[in-house]
Amino acid sequence: MNFSPLPSVDAASVPADGLVLDVREDDEWTAGHVEGALHVPMSDFVARFGEVTEAVAERGRAYVMCRVGGRSAQVTQYLVQQGFEAVNVDGGMLAWDGAGRPMVAESGSPAFVL
Repeated sequence: MNFSPLPSVDAASVPADGLVLDVREDDEWTAGHVEGALHVPMSDFVARFGEVTEAVAERGRAYVMCRVGGRSAQVTQYLVQQGFEAVNVDGGMLAWDGAGRPMVAESGSPAFVL
């Protein structure tokens, strides 16, 4: 079998207007996330696949993110196999936070990575 390497970028390289697809669970999202990101937990991904593909068709490449990069790698691989342009964000939200990229929380309190 021929496996091509998974397309990935570091958190600092995600464009400010890029489509961030956050596949973490609700409690992780509530604690802190990228403003304007599309939140589709990995557990809901198949059921909400149409919503994801519409966003990718409209906005272009999806920057897929989870906490550290494992779940997002699986989702990125699936999207690429379906013919969509998707890249995994290496290091996930921990790397995003580490790069000093902005985050927001649902509660209005300071955002953090759960």
